[in-house]
Amino acid sequence: MSQILIAEDETRIASFVAKGLRASGYASTTVATAREAFDLASSGDFDLLVLDLGLPDQDGFTVLRRLREAKVTMPVIILTARTSVTDTVAGLEGGADDYMPKPFRFEELLARIRLRLRVEPAGEVTVLSHGDLSLDLRTRRATATGVEVDLSAREFALAEAFLRNPGQVLSREQLLSRVWGYDFDPGSNVVDVYVRYLRNKLGAERFVTVRGMGYRLA
Repeated sequence: MSQILIAEDETRIASFVAKGLRASGYASTTVATAREAFDLASSGDFDLLVLDLGLPDQDGFTVLRRLREAKVTMPVIILTARTSVTDTVAGLEGGADDYMPKPFRFEELLARIRLRLRVEPAGEVTVLSHGDLSLDLRTRRATATGVEVDLSAREFALAEAFLRNPGQVLSREQLLSRVWGYDFDPGSNVVDVYVRYLRNKLGAERFVTVRGMGYRLA
């Protein structure tokens, strides 16, 4: 199982990323300071570092520079609110493997992590199936009753959340967090809108409304 280190001092974001990675088959450890990030990243126990630039004790660029000077070659993905071209170029030229701005969607971060690791995490399936509904996570294809169905990226992500938890009631807040990311509006009705899209494309009977709680995949 791949070990991922998350250096992020915003507790909400760190927890969101860590939980998402664990649910996707990775082991994750979070730290909130540059010192901890450098020490653990240098230990050889981790396969990838997700690095925030705005750490409280030292700039993330300094952590990155020190790691590369110490010949630590593990992939580093910068995750930051700094979105200027200057910062992006500085990060990539300083040895980062990728640079991702906040706010972000977890599925995009996960795709970038998989790309940098270039291996599937242990035990992770590439096709999710429930009854006659299936999703191919590699090709991003959806099939219902043997017929391929065209889904948008967001529809696919929502369907994936349901197929990873068949029969389980998922609240609107859970779905917002998993599909729309940490920076969601809890008062939004976007989940209801996209469930309606999935019902129209994959079959209304599949997605059951549990009044006052959320939805489940029948």
